[in-house]
Amino acid sequence: MEAIRITGYAGAQESCGKEAPQSKPCPRPKPGAAAGGCSFDGAQIALLPIADAAHLVHGPGACAGNSWETRGSLSSGPRLASYGFTTDLSEQDIIFGGEKKLREALEYIAKRFSPPAIFVYATCVSALTGEDIDAVCKRATEELGLACVPVNSPGFVGSKNLGTRLAGEALFQHVIGTVEPADVSDSAVNLIGEYNIAGELWDIEKLLNQAGIRLHAKITGDGRFHEIAGAHRAKANMIVCSRALLGLGVKMERKYGIPYFEGSFYGAKETSYSLRQLAYLLNQREVERRVDRLVEHEETRVQRDLAPYRTKLKGKRAVLYTGGVKSWSVISALQELGIKVVGVGTNKSTAGDIARIAERVGEDAAYIAEGGGGRILKTVRERKADMVIAGGRNMYMALKEQIPFVDINQERHTAYAGYDGLIRLAEQLANALEHPVWDLVRSPAPWERGASS
Repeated sequence: MEAIRITGYAGAQESCGKEAPQSKPCPRPKPGAAAGGCSFDGAQIALLPIADAAHLVHGPGACAGNSWETRGSLSSGPRLASYGFTTDLSEQDIIFGGEKKLREALEYIAKRFSPPAIFVYATCVSALTGEDIDAVCKRATEELGLACVPVNSPGFVGSKNLGTRLAGEALFQHVIGTVEPADVSDSAVNLIGEYNIAGELWDIEKLLNQAGIRLHAKITGDGRFHEIAGAHRAKANMIVCSRALLGLGVKMERKYGIPYFEGSFYGAKETSYSLRQLAYLLNQREVERRVDRLVEHEETRVQRDLAPYRTKLKGKRAVLYTGGVKSWSVISALQELGIKVVGVGTNKSTAGDIARIAERVGEDAAYIAEGGGGRILKTVRERKADMVIAGGRNMYMALKEQIPFVDINQERHTAYAGYDGLIRLAEQLANALEHPVWDLVRSPAPWERGASS
């Protein structure tokens, strides 16, 4: 069918009017401003982990392929979300309109795959040409008998984080509250902004089960559409990534009366706090007792298992360059290991995140608001850091400069959440520092040793 390409790789500002001469002009677009991810990219990151839904990009084929599955979210079941569906708009479609192509694509996916829902993503091209994806999705929902959800987050509207918030808005408007769950536990909770990177959600769910807490809806890591559609019946919400989906938690509290809090599962202390806070919001004495026993047991075990790593890591200095919840929660994990954080990236952090950073490092650390690899390297040299903990895009800078590096961002393949995750983090840090390659590259070459003798 020519109308759809299926790529099977798995895996305010104020408006500018006439103002007084002293007012500042509207800022010009800054080339490369979306290099770290555009709004469309952020919406995909937030919604693609819904594993049993189909995800259709209404735009050129390159938009679908450019950022597909860049985040290491894992699924325990359906793989439909791993298919790249796109209407593959051409120049002719841009001139004459692509809504017919979109309708045919929706009909094809519904007939061929029978998903519970299809998420339709606007792109810069379809938004600029005025494609009314809301109307097409509304009609398709009625005709096809499944949810067709419009996601209006074209790349030009803003950053990746804005796109993630717009994805949360799409869930709130079109998904959450549309299905009544058959059974709801008195200890049912939702995790919002947890994307199951490297399988972290599964470690968290295991802890919740041990504490007598039932994970009701995963928004959105390893998520299922009908779970999320019935998320409005949970008893509490935990916002794991506050910058992205805090608004969703606020709106669910206002509309459905579900209390929420912002927490983290990075580090033993943060994990224990989050478990206790969930028990507090559920207001069940038995759950509180189970959480207390679990926390006491796990913290004792972690202290024992971390002892050999602490010997190797104590006193080491690190530069942490990440964003969102990790910008402050990973600091707590590193401090538990005896590592001093001497530089922190804040370019993707909210004011709340920065306040939490300040609580943990005070004035002792350098705050890296921008600058990328060059600024990180400068901080490493000025603060005499022993390692860099950042995302994959800064890995080669660190390795070329012979600086031990650990990947902490969304592309990683190691789960660091929970008590077991802290042990894995300690192991990775120790391995990075003690790798024999550092002695090799820092020693004189054989011919240099011969010349000096």
